[in-house]
Amino acid sequence: MSEFENKIAVVTGGASGIGRCIAQCFEKEGAKSLIIDIKENDYYVGDISRKEVLEDFVSKVIKEYGHIDCLINNALPLMKGIDDCSYEEFEYALKVGTVAPFYLTKLFLPYFNKGASIVNITSTRAYMSQPQTESYTAAKGGISALTHALAASLAGKVRVNSIAPGWIDTDFRRYEGPDAYQQPSGRVGDPMDIAHLVLYLCSEKASFIDGENITVDGGMSKLMIYHGDHGWTLE
Repeated sequence: MSEFENKIAVVTGGASGIGRCIAQCFEKEGAKSLIIDIKENDYYVGDISRKEVLEDFVSKVIKEYGHIDCLINNALPLMKGIDDCSYEEFEYALKVGTVAPFYLTKLFLPYFNKGASIVNITSTRAYMSQPQTESYTAAKGGISALTHALAASLAGKVRVNSIAPGWIDTDFRRYEGPDAYQQPSGRVGDPMDIAHLVLYLCSEKASFIDGENITVDGGMSKLMIYHGDHGWTLE
């Protein structure tokens, strides 16, 4: 029997992409995945930027199940840059990417089972950037910092870790040539690379891992780049 048998896993943004893969992996291990997403799904459709939606969702979960074991904060913030991003859009990105994970944790805090775990999905964009990505980058930087703050506050109650994916193709497309080989691992990632680690971090095997951010990007962010080195050129 899997250690996740009959466990309750909440996955934000679980209707598609990485979140869907995470939810499906929990289900395969015997857990019950409870999804909240703005997209259609079989549990709760709602906008997590709204306080009343989060409160209603948590009320539904606790009324139906009484507790949770895993909280996966995965919902995708808006990505817009400083040239085009409005005040309201930037605020919305932070609400989805940082405020909602904080408030969900606060609301669920009395109901976490012993051995519970939170995994926040951040991004390598939390510490490296392309131009015109400020709203997404700020939200992901926020949840990265929130991770170690919550780990300290919830010590002895809930373990809190985060995962920073690099390039993950949610359609499981296989790449060849430079797109693949720019990663030292020689390929682009897929959602299973993230889902496997989520389940590990939520398992008893990871009981001594707390407050950590683990990068999963095929080594891309560790590759030192100079003009003219290994075919890299700045035009």
